[in-house]
Amino acid sequence: MKINVIGGEMSRHEIDQYIAYAGKKYPGRQICGIDIVIDGEFVDLKVYFSDQDFQRAFRSADYLVNDMDKLNDAKQSEFSEKQRHPVEE
Repeated sequence: MKINVIGGEMSRHEIDQYIAYAGKKYPGRQICGIDIVIDGEFVDLKVYFSDQDFQRAFRSADYLVNDMDKLNDAKQSEFSEKQRHPVEE
């Protein structure tokens, strides 16, 4: 993982804390790099993900959700009854 600290210096412990924070904020995503931008007393993080990551999205009634639990019972039933098409790799 490539880590860039911009605008100042930071201890290894602080860097590790920001890496852990990004890992908790984006569970299941493969992080390939982080830019840590120091701006006075504030820190901005820019997180980069590997190109192979794909998050599944479910289309229901013209809106997208990333988790079936967000749909009500009727929409979950409707989705389970739909015909699925095979995905070619």
